[in-house]
Parts: sequence; structure tokens; C-alpha cells
Amino acid sequence: MDNLRTIADRIEVEALRGEFTDAGMMRDPDRFASLFAPDGALRMPHIDIAFVGRDEIRAGVERLQGYWEFFVQNVHPGMVRLDGDTGVGRAYIAEFGRLRDGSSHLNYALYHDRYRRTPDGWKFAERVYEIRYADSTPLLGAPPDPRP
Repeated sequence: MDNLRTIADRIEVEALRGEFTDAGMMRDPDRFASLFAPDGALRMPHIDIAFVGRDEIRAGVERLQGYWEFFVQNVHPGMVRLDGDTGVGRAYIAEFGRLRDGSSHLNYALYHDRYRRTPDGWKFAERVYEIRYADSTPLLGAPPDPRP
């Protein structure tokens, strides 16, 4: 029976990680913040940002998303290690986009995660973003025209 619980926990953690990317891509700051434990943290050391708690995460992500004309993030599963009601993991990221000021951004990065089981399921206790490669060469493409 413990083996089934372990499998279910891993599936729930993978779903949490997928929801994170989807909430960001769909610009849904409420859902994004709900993926963190109430005292959870989202940290981006390369730009000296740390949002702690759901209210800060929601407001901070909404503010940061406002800088982007468009943004695409692809996340590749990395490792997950669970130990009872906590766990750690990594995910590998490729992302690109253009900021509203016209500058472009392409990078490859990692998320370093800590997970915690809560009464509402698995949540991020902490997610730390680490850029491994960045390129600011102008992107030549554009999102499609939404008009028919």
C-alpha cells in the first residue's frame, strides 16, 4: 500500500509542476499563487527578487508578467525525491519572449524546488530560479495576429 501512496504522491507533484507552467503561460496569478504553501517562496536570485507568501507571489508575478509582450516557457521534468510529507526536485527550463520595451530574452534555466504536503495537497514550499544561459539577441518572430 505504501508503494501506491508513493506513486500517487509523485503524480501529484508532477501535476503541481505542470500547473505552475500553465498558470504562468495563461497569466493566471491567482492560480499561480495557490500552488504555493501559505508561507511558500518564489525566488529569483539573479534579479534579487524573493516573493514570500501567496499575496506577495500573486502581486509579484502579476507585476512581472506586465513587462512581457509575449512569453513562452517549456519545462522538462527533472528529478523528484519525496520523503514523507516533504520533498525536493529540479526542473529544466527553456524560455523566450519579448518585453514591452522591445528587448528580447532567451534562456535555459533550472528550478530548484522544495515541496510540502498540505491539507490541500502538495504545494511548493520554495521554488528557486537559476539561469544557466541567457541570450538577448533580438527575436525576429512575433505572436500571430489574433484578428481573423
